[in-house]
Amino acid sequence: MGNLTALAEPPRDCPLCPRLAAYRAVNAAAHPDWFNGPAPSFGDLDARLLVAGLAPGRQGANRTGRPFTGDGAGVILYATLIKTGFATGRYDPNGDDDLALVDCMISNAVRCAPPGNKPETFEENTCRPFLTARIAALPRLKVIVTLGDVARRNVLKALGLKASAGLPGHGTEFQAGPYVVLNSYHCSRLNTNTGRLTPAMFEAVFDRAKTLVNG
Repeated sequence: MGNLTALAEPPRDCPLCPRLAAYRAVNAAAHPDWFNGPAPSFGDLDARLLVAGLAPGRQGANRTGRPFTGDGAGVILYATLIKTGFATGRYDPNGDDDLALVDCMISNAVRCAPPGNKPETFEENTCRPFLTARIAALPRLKVIVTLGDVARRNVLKALGLKASAGLPGHGTEFQAGPYVVLNSYHCSRLNTNTGRLTPAMFEAVFDRAKTLVNG
């Protein structure tokens, strides 16, 4: 398990995606106090729930070094995890808090912030072994919540399945190998501000995850 855990996180200076490495360097030059590296997974190493996003935001995890910390998506995500019992403590957008995840881990399919918040297919493919290893290194994992359909496709591919193996859309649920996958609309500001994703809709996904992990 130790070797899998080591393989689950890229090195801080990972060179595998030249475009993303160059973007990190640009951000590091402009903001040397930012994290500016592949955002490591965050949470409980014995988690039965994995939350999978797509990629860090430039001013989110790329700045703070913690997934979904510092951008609008993190506000609703961490509030929902606290409300549903998958997190304790207080969330601060700068990471200056006592937040801890309970029976839950958060990771991304692509670990480095991409220009325009859009990773390229090459970058998804190149980073996928880290996601595969991250999943394999969670010995008690039962449920994976995917945030958005691109994250859903990446998780399925990381499990060696076809991207079409599970239905897209909010609230879909399906078996993927030994895991149950629940898909949600991404908790981006765009989706929450337009009402495409409401707090109640998002909370329902994690309520269902709680039922499944305890089942």
